[in-house]
Amino acid sequence: MVQQCRFAVPARILKPFRILAETQTPDGSRLCLIEHDGEFFLKLNGRQLMSTTATTSEIVLADLPCRRFGVRPEVRVLIGGLGLGFSLKRVLDLVGRDAEVHVAELLPEVVAWNREFLRGVNGKCLDDRRVKVFTDDVFAMIRRASSVYDAILLDVDNGPTSFVQTGNARIYSRRGLEAIGRALKPGGKVAFWSACEERGFVEQLGRAGFRATSVPAKSHTTAKRFAHVIYMAERDARPVQAEIPARRAQGRR
Repeated sequence: MVQQCRFAVPARILKPFRILAETQTPDGSRLCLIEHDGEFFLKLNGRQLMSTTATTSEIVLADLPCRRFGVRPEVRVLIGGLGLGFSLKRVLDLVGRDAEVHVAELLPEVVAWNREFLRGVNGKCLDDRRVKVFTDDVFAMIRRASSVYDAILLDVDNGPTSFVQTGNARIYSRRGLEAIGRALKPGGKVAFWSACEERGFVEQLGRAGFRATSVPAKSHTTAKRFAHVIYMAERDARPVQAEIPARRAQGRR
């Protein structure tokens, strides 16, 4: 007769998932900051958005448009979405001392979580004198800007067609892309984070006046495959015309 032995697992080994904070997004979704075994996760309605265990693609998002800056003076960068701060940290590593980095984060709670719970991750970056945080919709900031930014980094959703927040679709529309072009300085670059390859998006960027390419990105450095894609687009050096409201057609009286 074979005896089965059961071993009790010490409670300290079973490390729990802890909800550190939560809030509601404007559309009523539940956003949570979760900690497990020293790692942090952002989840929306239970679906993981990002974590400190997979940060490579967020760093590549900053590298592609900003690594060319070096000591170039008076660089101005816009980051759409603070998240866990990995793109912001990389931008600060790449730009000079007199640069200006604008962070548009729609939810003030996310900014507060970075300062309180994530200070040991990248939260201290918010204290950098080069950083200005705006509790605002990044698309609203883009529409208000005219030849302001040398680079724009957008990590606001899963990509051009796969939306967590449906309102983000306007960023990827023809008018949205043209607004991004107007917000960039001549020769400025925009980088879009995408969860996967989006067929036709490079061509779509081309039709909006950009020179565009796609770059595969890993989720973490030891990954065997490229899980994500960064879309890079450069604004034409020629001036971009301001948006002109369409006139209502007048019929014959």
